Amino acid sequence: MTESNTNNTTANSEIATLGGGCFWCLEAVFDKLNGVTSVESGYTGGQTTNPTYADICTGTTGHAEVVRINFNPSVISFREILDVFFTIHDPTTLNRQGNDRGTQYRSVIYYHSTEQKETAEKVVAELNQANEWGSPLVTEVMPEVTYYPAEDYHQEYFEHHPNQPYCMAVVAPKVAKANEKFAKKLKR
Repeated sequence: MTESNTNNTTANSEIATLGGGCFWCLEAVFDKLNGVTSVESGYTGGQTTNPTYADICTGTTGHAEVVRINFNPSVISFREILDVFFTIHDPTTLNRQGNDRGTQYRSVIYYHSTEQKETAEKVVAELNQANEWGSPLVTEVMPEVTYYPAEDYHQEYFEHHPNQPYCMAVVAPKVAKANEKFAKKLKR
């Protein structure tokens, strides 16, 4: 596993790193969005060097399951990325998404620039003020830290295993919800 701490942002490319429960769900949704050039599942936010999935599952490494999204901000903005993010996971449950429990499933935005930090804080504040979820958001807004790609078998997991029971019960409904709500933003 190779670590990455790059902020490769240009006028046509930006990175977003988000944790919102199982990375299979997030990856499957963001892969379909126009302007997203790549999505990779990985780990960040912990103290263990080169963690494995088995390490992460212990809940002792401090890492979150995340997706690293490369996107073209002239096609899809960071704000729009966050709109999708807050639609497909519950940002009010601390260290939990559905039956998935543990710090690795926390809701977190790792920002890569001052602009991303400001946008993330503004969106969280707006959602809290609107009380859209009926409870306060627990989403952390943190600076980007060392990122480790997840093992190869996690990449494009939903695409390769759509009939796996977890994918059918958990991932597919999130993909369907995003496809319906963001139909105009999907790749053609």
